[in-house]
Amino acid sequence: MSKERILVVDDEEGVRNSLRNILKDEGYSVEVAESGERCLEMVRSAPFHAILLDVWLKGRDGLSVLEEVIAQPRPPRVIMISGHADVPLAHKAGRLGAFDFIEKPLSLEKVALTLRNAVADKKKDERIRQLREQLDEGTTLIGDSRPIRELRQQIEVTAPTNGRVLIFGENGTGKELVARAIHALSARRDEPFVEMNCAAIPEELIESELFGHVKGSFTGAGESKPGRFALADGGTLFLDEIADMSLRTQAKVLRVLQEQAFEPVGGSTLRVDVRVIAATNKDLKSEIASGRFREDLYFRLNVVPLRVPPLRERPEDVPPLALHFVEQFSRAYGRVKTLAPEAVPALQACRWTGNVRELKNVIERLVILTPGSVIGLSEVRRTIGSEPEASPDLFRGFASLREGRENFERQFIQKKLEEAGGNVVRAAELLGLERSNLYRKMRAYGIRGGDGS
Repeated sequence: MSKERILVVDDEEGVRNSLRNILKDEGYSVEVAESGERCLEMVRSAPFHAILLDVWLKGRDGLSVLEEVIAQPRPPRVIMISGHADVPLAHKAGRLGAFDFIEKPLSLEKVALTLRNAVADKKKDERIRQLREQLDEGTTLIGDSRPIRELRQQIEVTAPTNGRVLIFGENGTGKELVARAIHALSARRDEPFVEMNCAAIPEELIESELFGHVKGSFTGAGESKPGRFALADGGTLFLDEIADMSLRTQAKVLRVLQEQAFEPVGGSTLRVDVRVIAATNKDLKSEIASGRFREDLYFRLNVVPLRVPPLRERPEDVPPLALHFVEQFSRAYGRVKTLAPEAVPALQACRWTGNVRELKNVIERLVILTPGSVIGLSEVRRTIGSEPEASPDLFRGFASLREGRENFERQFIQKKLEEAGGNVVRAAELLGLERSNLYRKMRAYGIRGGDGS
């Protein structure tokens, strides 16, 4: 872990050296400056957690230096020190933004305590800034293509209302991001945003997950547990892959939407105020026609339909997305990486069948595996063109079309299971199959393994 960086500014060499040695013993990384001008040069060129700044300096006085330090984009905490202190001077330093004021002769205990508090305050401020940046990343649609501009406009109009939203889009397009953006721009922004992937939870558990249960309501219910509707009370509940919910559960969700009330498993009626946003990668009208989705639930959810365009429909957004992900993963892994200009067209030329999620995964791989600081065209080509080409003997050795088709299907399912890390739900999404259908095929082809969670 890097040490907290401290700058000591005093025109007396003895004071500078004494504080430097003492603070180094305290575990800080310490630099010194003999003048206000040198202090400002150092602050502009490198970050510091805190500055010990003498009020009375030769040349430029400490209070004018304080004003310029505090005006920096991410200023350090400034502790003023003076041998000629008075109350008006301390008050003025406080008004200008000083963290604290210490009189000479310096008490080492007082210096150490004040500095610890100043560093802690600075680190807390930085943590808040980082969380805000992460929140912005989680609610910002990257790109300036016409489809994305139109989607942003629809979000801005829809978000302030309480209207239910149904988000349509292929896997990996960013449906959850759209849901979070709607919540962040709504009047409910300070209340919970709760999400649930309906495809990832087994049918026998989904009602308990949605509505909660009371202690002893079924075998294994050792304690009461609130459901997602209760957790989202006052805020937003995002139901992802809503089409994978059973008809029985759909009927119960419909009642909550109609009455804003539900019963936990084994419990009594609870009332909630929840805005529901749902999403799907399926054609719900076809699902309704085939009897797999309730038409009345569809109309309840589909107050405001939003479509998230696939990446192939907005190739002009690939460059800003790629640059955004390079920066994001460079920060995450502590590796400063840049994307060479000649590598961008190669990324833009890809079809990106996995959409933004696939692009994000490729960029993460490039940031991790590229040895130098620049991700060049050769690295990009190696990564996006790493799948082995079809063997010329691919179609030989099969006695019939059926045998060849089954062989291909078996290998294709195995490949998608590998891509999904063994997660059957995710593999089913990649294959465009119902989970139960995929399980049947796995049994038929003798494919073992797979985590259904």
